[in-house]
Amino acid sequence: MGRVTTREKVLRIRGAASDDRADTLVVEEPLEIRFGGAPLTVTMRTPGDDFDLAAGFLAGEGVLAGAEDLASIRYCAGATEDGSNTYNVLDVAAAPHVPPPDTSLERNFYTSSSCGLCGKASIDAVRMAVRWDVSGDTLEMTPELLAGLPDRLREAQRVFDRTGGLHAAGLFDAEGRLLCLREDVGRHNAVDKLVGWALREGMLPLRNTVLMVSGRASFELVQKALMAGIPALAAVSAPSSLAVELAREHGLTLVGFLRGDSMNVYAGRNRITLETASQTPMAAPR
Repeated sequence: MGRVTTREKVLRIRGAASDDRADTLVVEEPLEIRFGGAPLTVTMRTPGDDFDLAAGFLAGEGVLAGAEDLASIRYCAGATEDGSNTYNVLDVAAAPHVPPPDTSLERNFYTSSSCGLCGKASIDAVRMAVRWDVSGDTLEMTPELLAGLPDRLREAQRVFDRTGGLHAAGLFDAEGRLLCLREDVGRHNAVDKLVGWALREGMLPLRNTVLMVSGRASFELVQKALMAGIPALAAVSAPSSLAVELAREHGLTLVGFLRGDSMNVYAGRNRITLETASQTPMAAPR
């Protein structure tokens, strides 16, 4: 398994003072995912939880729906000239009843850690029919419960404390308890790792749960939540217009700018119970 962090010498400048010291950096390396022995995609990621990443990626693409669809995942030796195992190439074998990925949904052979939709044939290609309808999910949340999620997510981030350079995705139950957390240099990778964990544990669809992410809420993260049957997505930053549109279409609750006791609910406000929250009207903008 590759390293998650590495140490590098840096020149640190603080005003008029400067010194040389070692700094801890998060590792970023390519992961080639093969499906049935055939190359499917390469993504830049932080090593660790690679099997979850591959399973979650395939769940998001609509290839895998549950643990019964997955036969095996293994690292591939022979990726280098000397035949050693770099742990940067893995092969996914699906159950016999699972068809291969639709080539129209394949990503280009390289995707960066910061870009999830890069390489999609078109925006319509990812607007696929979701496996589970989240619109009728009975999840209810108070603003107080939502307000506590960012701190719980941050408290569970181990690698971020050493590097400051990782995104996090956390899955919470209806009472705000953390079920799983995954970190990665790419925010979509962190979500894939989390969904892949749930798939391999036989937990899909993830009814009555909240997905909390440390960055912004993009279209792809909403799509990944829907493909996993998650009824609510919360982010500390802004959603995109397309993310809001997709969330509203499918009945997903989308919360952005979740900071302290402040938040914006962009979709699915029916799941937010306001009995204990102040409902004093805000002043109209000038």
